Parts: sequence; structure tokens; C-alpha cells
Amino acid sequence: MRNFDFSPLYRATVGFDRVADLMDRISAADVGQPTYPPYNIEKTDENAYRISIAVAGFGSDELSVELRDGALIVTGRKAEEAGARTYLHRGIATRAFERRFALADHMKVSGASHADGMLHIDLLREVPEALKPRRIEIAGPTTVEAKRVETVEA
Repeated sequence: MRNFDFSPLYRATVGFDRVADLMDRISAADVGQPTYPPYNIEKTDENAYRISIAVAGFGSDELSVELRDGALIVTGRKAEEAGARTYLHRGIATRAFERRFALADHMKVSGASHADGMLHIDLLREVPEALKPRRIEIAGPTTVEAKRVETVEA
């Protein structure tokens, strides 16, 4: 794996700290990144997304979804069982986990639901009106002449 030096990016740009930090995190991520629990990310609409995480064995009270510093953090902590169980085979992993998802600017969590062993987190991109594209009216020469005449006569 190659290592990239992003320090020139820090010297030559202003206000792109999140992008540079994200690039640092991605390049420094270990190849053996944890794969538990498995998840899907799907685009459900033009500005809507859904993260689905397989959380078999976890109750809603044992899961936490938090939005902090531009990151969505999902954690699962299994409550201690009162009685000791003896398993002949244990194939359902219920170990504690933490999953982090870096979110783009203007991404909002619109809801979360837990059903049938799946945790669904719905995200929505809400671009502020000031940042949306807008059409600028172009004045023709007759419009400009009319305004000049009005100001001179007044």
C-alpha cells in the first residue's frame, strides 16, 4: 500500500480541513478493518440515503445512534445476562461494536428504525437555499435604456 503525504494540501488550501482529515483517515485505515457488523449503504432518492446494519441479537435499548463532528456513530453494547448459558454452538455474534460513517456537509439523519434484526438509518441531504443554484435574469439593452431615461427625468 502506498503512503501519501497530504501536508501540501494543508499549506495550499483554506477551509478544506475536513477533506484533508478524511483523506488522512482513509489512507491510514488498516486493511484488516473490522467487518462486524455487516452493513449496506443505499441511495433511495436523489438526496436520500439509507444505512442498514445487521444487528441480530441486539435490542433497541442496546443500540445507540449518535451524530458527532460530522460523523454518524453507531454502537451496540449487549447487556450482561443474569444467568450463565451453555452454548453447544454460538454462531450469532453479539459482541460490542462501534461503526463510524463520515457524512458529507448538509447531511441530516431523518430517522432510525430497528426491526427484524436490522437497524435502518435514513439520511437526507438538505442543501440550504443560499447554496442552491439560482437563475440570474439578464437585462437586455432596452431595459437598461428605459432605466436610464427614468432616472434622468426624475
